[in-house]
Amino acid sequence: MDTKSIEAAALSIRSLSMDAIQKANSGHPGLPLGAAELAAVLYGEVMKHNPADSKWKDRDRFVLSAGHGSMLLYSVLHLAGYAVSLDDIKSFRQIGSRCPGHPEYGDTDGVECTSGPLGQGIAAAVGMAVAESMLAARFNTPRHTIVDHYTYALVGEGCLEEGVSSEASSLAGNLGLGKLIVFYDENKISIDGCTDVTFTDDVEKRYLSYGWQVLRGSMYNVGEIADLVEIAKREQEKPTMIMLKSTIGKGAPKQGTADVHGAPLGEDGCRQAKKCLGLPEDAQFHVCPEAYAYFEEKRKEWASAQEQWNKVFADWAEENPALAQKWDAYWNEKPTAECEAPSYKAGDKLATRDASGKSLNCMARRYEWLVGGSADLQGPNKTKVADDGGIFSASNRTGRTIEYGIREFAMSQVMSGINLHGGLRAFGATFLVFSDYLRPSLRVAALSRLPNIYIFTHDSIYVGEDGPTHQPVETFAALRCIPNVQFLRPGDAEESEVAWEMAIESKDHPVCMAFSRQAITVYEKADKNWQATARKGAYVVQEGGKSPDITILATGSEVEMSLNAAKLVSGKKIRVVSVLDKTLFEKQDEPFRRKIIGDAKRIVVAEAGVSFGWEKYVSSEGDLFTIDRFGESGPAAKVAEDLHFTSADLAKVLEK
Repeated sequence: MDTKSIEAAALSIRSLSMDAIQKANSGHPGLPLGAAELAAVLYGEVMKHNPADSKWKDRDRFVLSAGHGSMLLYSVLHLAGYAVSLDDIKSFRQIGSRCPGHPEYGDTDGVECTSGPLGQGIAAAVGMAVAESMLAARFNTPRHTIVDHYTYALVGEGCLEEGVSSEASSLAGNLGLGKLIVFYDENKISIDGCTDVTFTDDVEKRYLSYGWQVLRGSMYNVGEIADLVEIAKREQEKPTMIMLKSTIGKGAPKQGTADVHGAPLGEDGCRQAKKCLGLPEDAQFHVCPEAYAYFEEKRKEWASAQEQWNKVFADWAEENPALAQKWDAYWNEKPTAECEAPSYKAGDKLATRDASGKSLNCMARRYEWLVGGSADLQGPNKTKVADDGGIFSASNRTGRTIEYGIREFAMSQVMSGINLHGGLRAFGATFLVFSDYLRPSLRVAALSRLPNIYIFTHDSIYVGEDGPTHQPVETFAALRCIPNVQFLRPGDAEESEVAWEMAIESKDHPVCMAFSRQAITVYEKADKNWQATARKGAYVVQEGGKSPDITILATGSEVEMSLNAAKLVSGKKIRVVSVLDKTLFEKQDEPFRRKIIGDAKRIVVAEAGVSFGWEKYVSSEGDLFTIDRFGESGPAAKVAEDLHFTSADLAKVLEK
């Protein structure tokens, strides 16, 4: 190892970081100054990567879970030769910059993950490690190894205090993810001061209890860091936590204190830090020539390593043409087999969660790269996949079903990590009300333009006896309001199949599907081309003439309720519209929306959720047939009666 060049790189990371943060007058210098050696040794000596091809499929992945320290990552990416220029660094935290305040996937070359709020990065890293092990089990052969890489993450105290890191770390230990290596920047400082005020966990014992290997060292001994990584790699059956003692803001006048955590050092502070570190005091954005020269030589090695991998891959593909064809299907999301979609006829009666289960199984047969599972609700969520190869575990890497346990937040972020890795598409399932537990991850997935698939069942007051804590009346609106999240609430089994097709087709946004616990009758559709129309958000189920007296905009189980209510009303022409996706419908042009709604004298909305977002469609609050209160505990039908939310009650609204 060229220790002198590594130290020059670490010095350059500190220089670029403090100057970028000072120029922006915003940012967190503590972590970049405190952990510069780790970044230098990781990108220079440890990781398998190639800046000339940042999407090389068998590269190692690095996730900066402590994303507030983003200048650490941008600086080392610049030095290593990724498409992060000095001008990009000088525009840190500015509009349109490739160096935003926290790393964002898709904005910056070499950034593997939008780590987002603390704790989510390590959970995504778990997902990446899951994906690596799944793909290795499917595609490596006795003669050729084409999937063989590691996932690294850097966490701080803040990450480890957040609950999602506990969920994800516990899962990683259970799964025995030996190719996951996490570094803990142990500086004992957070924004409010020493972490001893709030965080006195024995982190080593905690991670040992999760089933991890735990190693200890110093952030400032680059040889030791490299040696610890080699020890970590020799442990094949456990993930590894490497605890590195560090000094936050190393070199700054107030190093080791909360003052250097999240604020620029100031011009005088930068000058003093540079003097302490041996940098030119008045130079801005200084990079040691030795650092540039070191990484220039390294780029030749990395290119050679990828070229060698390319040769192995070509030999593997020639010897295993069927596997090679499957590899292409996995990475390009092509069908791997045929499967005829489930079909239904009018009058069939089944819960949409049951229909979802049938569609999931068909999709799983058609697309072998579809993997996932449920947060301990496989039976109620109907997510059992018949041809799943068994449960994915430490002893069965070929399994497609992931048993997430009762860890909704981690489940969602592991899904994101799988999708970020590439080669697989992940779904996850739970009760709709528990979407609140994973909402922060869903938001980051939407921001990252990831096509996560969420199966949410038990979607309304018809959950019944579990009571109001499990009846998600406000959740439809809460999910619809997240930008770039698609929320689908199918009204019957046929619509459930269309919803699944739309979810699989998504390439740049998460899709949330809400399914019923109770049985719903498959209804006749007035629109004979309804599948295509529904893909625009809404379609006409019951015509009611070109100029209906009333148009009912209904979702989910309330479509059947609306059809039944219309039968109870005489003397009025009533159109029933199924709104599969309210947000998508509202994005259509005015002629389409007018065609669907018709020239109705009244519009009534029927949905087993709060009225929020529907107000613009009605001329009177009395036409909002919604539920703007919490539910009750009791049999589903009795709860509906008590809340006056039945077909008969809707008919009274229509008769007004």
